[in-house]
Amino acid sequence: MAGGHSLLLENAQQVVLVCSRGERFLARDALRSLAVLEGASLVVGKDGFIKAIGPADVIRRQFSGETFEEIIDCSGKCILPGLVDAHTHPVWAGERVHEFAMKLAGATYMEIHQAGGGIHFTVERTRQASEEELFRSFQQRLQCMMRAGTTLVECKSGYGLDLETELKMLRVIERARRELDIGVSATYCGAHSVPKGKTATEAADDIINNHLPKLKELGRKGEIHVDNVDVFCEEGVFDLDSTRRILQCGKDIGLQINFHGDELHPMKAAELGAELGAQAISHLEEVSDEGIVAMATASCSAVLLPTTAYMLRLKQPRARKMLDEGVIVALGSDFNPNAYCFSMPMVMHLACVNMRMSMPEALAAATINAAYALGKSHTHGSLEVGKQGDLIIINSSRWEHLIYQFGGHHELIEYVIAKGKVIYKTR
Repeated sequence: MAGGHSLLLENAQQVVLVCSRGERFLARDALRSLAVLEGASLVVGKDGFIKAIGPADVIRRQFSGETFEEIIDCSGKCILPGLVDAHTHPVWAGERVHEFAMKLAGATYMEIHQAGGGIHFTVERTRQASEEELFRSFQQRLQCMMRAGTTLVECKSGYGLDLETELKMLRVIERARRELDIGVSATYCGAHSVPKGKTATEAADDIINNHLPKLKELGRKGEIHVDNVDVFCEEGVFDLDSTRRILQCGKDIGLQINFHGDELHPMKAAELGAELGAQAISHLEEVSDEGIVAMATASCSAVLLPTTAYMLRLKQPRARKMLDEGVIVALGSDFNPNAYCFSMPMVMHLACVNMRMSMPEALAAATINAAYALGKSHTHGSLEVGKQGDLIIINSSRWEHLIYQFGGHHELIEYVIAKGKVIYKTR
């Protein structure tokens, strides 16, 4: 089966390339308008990579006589890159719907956390759950994300806090990476919270002396592949010094730094991340002006999480200030028991309305810039020849409907395609 091609998407009203010149990210003026072709077709090869994109008549001539495993007529429809969710916590047991009721009644995130709820509640349930139980629920959540257009998702551990449970979570993520069609970027987040009975310093020592060396060994054996290291840098959790030690140790074993910072209190996490060469920092509701400038200078991406600010009623991250200063802005759903949202189209809508991003800025943030935050923008995040054939087809003549229709993505998204293979279709 060496000859022929896998997939022809024909005659789309719009093909949203996002990038057309091999850019690894988009910032500043490059975000004013995205690269879009009208009346275009796209070909994905059997190897799962994009072979050609161009005007429908040119592609028809170029590939006349070729055989395709599948041809999809995209007349009146739009093709976009598969969405990239740059921040999720999708492996856990137990649920926290009761805490949503507490928050609605006025309890804060840290009040619930200190009362034994929050992360600690989920840690107990996750420690008790079997690996198979965790995989089944994780698989269902990834399926929901995929149906909302996500084809690459960052997945964190962090509801174990002890080595045994963290490894159990990472094995579950590794299994998904190997068995499922959706792309996975794995993040070790053992410093998500300080375990009961330990100080932050003791927890950091345990991670540096035991957890990270074990990950290095398992990586070398090819048993578990981890991409990123994460720490919750926050007052009452991990201070700046413990955060620095853990992140540097992770970097030393080859992990990308991608961590939670400046969420509830200004911690100078952005400045620390820029100094350490972080790939990405998430949250940043309380980031300083100096931190924003440092991130822009260091090409460290900001993963903004509109759902979290919305559900916790926090002040919104200063997306406009970051964009104006040249920060690489990405988006994530922050899917977790505290912010239960699978949908990147809804995340983009909230980013536009609550954080005052434009629709091109939001789409770039959920594609090329989110891929950059995961160190994968050379293969993911835009529709360009040579990139992986991850894309979605929406039943609309303008791509903006994916963002404009709040909660409308279930009707809009007709096909989700990963590596040139249709992994979901509505009809």
